[in-house]
Amino acid sequence: MANARRAFDALPEAILDLGRVFDRAGEEIALVGGPVRDAFLGAAPHDFDLTTSARPERTEELLAQWGSSVWDVGKEFGTIGGRRGDLAVEVTTYRADSYESDSRKPEVAFGDSLDGDLTRRDFTVNAMAMRLPDMVLVDPHHGLDDLAQGRLRTPVTAEQSFDDDPLRIMRAARFTAQLGLDVDPDVMNAMESMAHRLRIVSAERIRAELERLIVSPRPRRGIELMVHTGVADIVLPEVAELVSTVDEHKRHKDVYEHTLTVLDQAIDLETGPDGPVPGPDFVLRFAALMHDVGKPATRRFEGRGVVSFHHHEIVGAKMTRKRMRALKFDKATTEAVSGLVALHLRFHGYGEATWTDSAVRRYVADAGDLLERLHRLTRADCTTRNRRKAQFLSAAYDDLEDRIAALRAQEELDAIRPDLDGDQIMEILGLRPSKAVKMARDHLLDLRMEHGPMGEDAAREALLAWWASDEVRETAARYQAEQARWEEAAAAKRRRKRADSAEGASQSRG
Repeated sequence: MANARRAFDALPEAILDLGRVFDRAGEEIALVGGPVRDAFLGAAPHDFDLTTSARPERTEELLAQWGSSVWDVGKEFGTIGGRRGDLAVEVTTYRADSYESDSRKPEVAFGDSLDGDLTRRDFTVNAMAMRLPDMVLVDPHHGLDDLAQGRLRTPVTAEQSFDDDPLRIMRAARFTAQLGLDVDPDVMNAMESMAHRLRIVSAERIRAELERLIVSPRPRRGIELMVHTGVADIVLPEVAELVSTVDEHKRHKDVYEHTLTVLDQAIDLETGPDGPVPGPDFVLRFAALMHDVGKPATRRFEGRGVVSFHHHEIVGAKMTRKRMRALKFDKATTEAVSGLVALHLRFHGYGEATWTDSAVRRYVADAGDLLERLHRLTRADCTTRNRRKAQFLSAAYDDLEDRIAALRAQEELDAIRPDLDGDQIMEILGLRPSKAVKMARDHLLDLRMEHGPMGEDAAREALLAWWASDEVRETAARYQAEQARWEEAAAAKRRRKRADSAEGASQSRG
């Protein structure tokens, strides 16, 4: 209550004014859900979700009296947005949602009471409201007690609640991770028995909940709950499958527990807002979760107690990309996460064999913008209990980072280019634009990666020495001929198109 008093004392006066506008019009309005819950946890509300007795058309009228602009957020669902100055609010008519057994879209029915609206909320900790403008707490389902006791319950039976909106199954896992709450046995049982209902929920909605879970303070708790209840079998089957790699003969480590530890350690390596990987970083965290998903498919028992997972990073990257596409992640995030999964073993063996400067350059070039995250994922992937081995790996990676820093200081490693550009290559070798130019450029880039900056004169000599090979010139001639044939075919097509166009114009005039 002390937390709430301080938080609600900091409410913008405009929120209380909004309450007065609705109250004078004979309508009820209350701050509801997350903002009320967070206030009792000591966080000042910043998202202003409100619920009202007014129907959407009436809400529009009253918001217009209160603010400078009004917009339709989802009128069919009863939600109208409004703004006064920098303050934006969303006001929703009392309602009750439910899903048909095979439908992805909720059916909406407007309600007539605040208590009824709270009853249809997902969890008791979100079924609290603060009536405006008098600031009276409404808590018919004892959400405040549950919040104080760290317990996650539903206002009605969990089975009924999840049947109304199956996405609440994912929210249960997310609130476990976000708020550190323990799910009630009724909730856990319903998650297990009704996980299949998530199949009717859109991939976009599931992805949004998963993202919020992963960037929560305790994502491991949410993942463990999803795996335990079978929810992960639907949402992240690749992670659920890691449990099957437990080897009763102890020939290799528990991949599932290792993965969760890597996730925890990756989070510990995130930086503050001014660092290279500000936390919470979804890409790093999700890559840590998915980095070994290729192991079940690649596990081989080689004999004499040896177990291999050859190329599991490549298989895992493909599996990660496929899962993220199914969940409708954007392309950039998908490529970043799958890229880290594919690269996470590149450091393997560094401390046992000295890398050339070329190998270090390629490591940096292949990582690109992911380098800082790759540093952290690689370090997090060390979960051995052998202190000597852990110290050796840490020292080896320290050495690699030092070498990267030294090379970066010598030569703008982030933007490696050949010492000659395409125009210069064509002028020196007498080439036209074709694959032959790319072949020459790739040769110079290989030299650049191997030896560092050469300078234009040395690069010209190296290019001409390479060009002296009969095999190189024959290949280049073939590429040039292919390009010439393509250009002639394209020119002939353009001539035919012009001729057809001229003939059509002539017939039209005739």
